[in-house]
Amino acid sequence: MTLAVAAALLAAGSAAAAIHVPRGFRASVAATGLTHPTAMAFGPDGRLYVTEDVGAVVAVDLTTRRVRPFQRGLPVPLGLAWRGRTLFVSVSGGIRSVRLDHGAATARRTVVSHLPYRLHQQDNVVVGRDGRLYLGSGSTCDVCRERDPRSAAILSLRLDGSDVRAVAAGLRNPYGLAVEPRTGRLFVSVNGQDKLGDSEPAESVVVLRPGANYGWPRCWPSRRLLRLVGSCRGVTPPVAYLEPHSSADGIAFWHGDLYVAEWGEYDSTRHGRKLVRIPLDRRGLPRARVASTFATGFHHPLALAVDPGGGLLVADWGRGTIVRIAARMRRLRASGALREATRLLSL
Repeated sequence: MTLAVAAALLAAGSAAAAIHVPRGFRASVAATGLTHPTAMAFGPDGRLYVTEDVGAVVAVDLTTRRVRPFQRGLPVPLGLAWRGRTLFVSVSGGIRSVRLDHGAATARRTVVSHLPYRLHQQDNVVVGRDGRLYLGSGSTCDVCRERDPRSAAILSLRLDGSDVRAVAAGLRNPYGLAVEPRTGRLFVSVNGQDKLGDSEPAESVVVLRPGANYGWPRCWPSRRLLRLVGSCRGVTPPVAYLEPHSSADGIAFWHGDLYVAEWGEYDSTRHGRKLVRIPLDRRGLPRARVASTFATGFHHPLALAVDPGGGLLVADWGRGTIVRIAARMRRLRASGALREATRLLSL
């Protein structure tokens, strides 16, 4: 074993030990050596593709933990989604795409461009049940009246970039997008405004309803009151309230519930920096209005994905690692069962 390999294994072990998960679960490090990972999605070749905010997409082999460059030169990529062998990447001002051909990125093109961005930009992108792309497009300011309806909105467009529509408005920074597997509903994590004090407003999760307005900038979700506050007539309320200023970002459905990565704040550890859980009922809707803490010990968790083996992957933007959370194997509890298993194996 080389010194470099030993150091990498030690660092991975330390990172895993820092993560605290509920009883019955375990955390391990699936990959290291990333630079500010922002989103993850499995490609048709079985590799995990990860965007990095330094302008790159990398491919990760989770068996060997090898990280290989796939695409470079992108303006702050924050999301990615596969449709067949085509990868769509959301970047500042639009969406780019490439084709996967024998492990290489080919047929590079700009799907849509010249979308407005300033304080926030274009966030995650997903492919909906209807085969269209859905894109979170953040506001250009903290609190203001936007001139362009494509800001602070969820945009929908065809795969070729045509027919761009703002399908929902009033979303200051709609970062995380995920399609609920049973119903096809699109869930969105939303970051609230900054200057209402330390304990307000709540970050939130909304369910996309075409034509809905979610309130920003004149109406906001109160964490203390668990209701909307301000000029809220005609506003669609959130389905869940999260910790204020926690930066609710990547979301994923796992074991029937919704999980949200709370990135936290740059200069404080008071808010966020954890993974929270929102339990869902049989209709795929939240059973609780407030999210509960599921895992802690991250530096800045940002992206979530579920791997083919059923584990939940958490990309830690701060540490440049991917942590895998999985349920522990159940042990045989009765000595009689152990003896019976031994007898059967000897037959």
